[in-house]
Amino acid sequence: MYTIHHGKPEIDALWQELCSKAMANTLSKEESLLYKKWGKAMLLLSNNPRHPGLQSHEIEPLSRRYGLKVWQSYLENNTPGAARMYWVYGPNPQAITIIGLEPHPEDKKKASAIRACALSILH
Repeated sequence: MYTIHHGKPEIDALWQELCSKAMANTLSKEESLLYKKWGKAMLLLSNNPRHPGLQSHEIEPLSRRYGLKVWQSYLENNTPGAARMYWVYGPNPQAITIIGLEPHPEDKKKASAIRACALSILH
C-alpha cells in the first residue's frame, strides 16, 4: 500500500476544502463530483498504481522535462474525457505524490468545473 501526498500546497488546500465541505454537507454539484472521483482515484492509486480503472501511464515529455517518471491516471474508469491526475513515486519507496490535476484538454465542461474549483496543474 502506498501513502498519498499532495505535492503542491494548492492541491492539498483544495483537497482539505473539499473534505471540510463534504463533512459540512455544503459541496456544490461540481465539487461533489470532483470529491467523489478524486477520492476514489486516490484510493485505487494507494492500493495499486496500475489498477486498470486508473489507466495509469507515463507521460514521457514530462518525465524528460523533470528528470523523473511522471505518471497520469484518469479520475474516471474507461472514460477518455476524464480529468487527469499527475503523480510521481516518492519521496520514499512506498509513497506517491500527486503533482497536478487537469481536465481533459478537449472537455470544456469539465475544464470550467475543475478550474472553478481552483485546481493547479504542474508547470
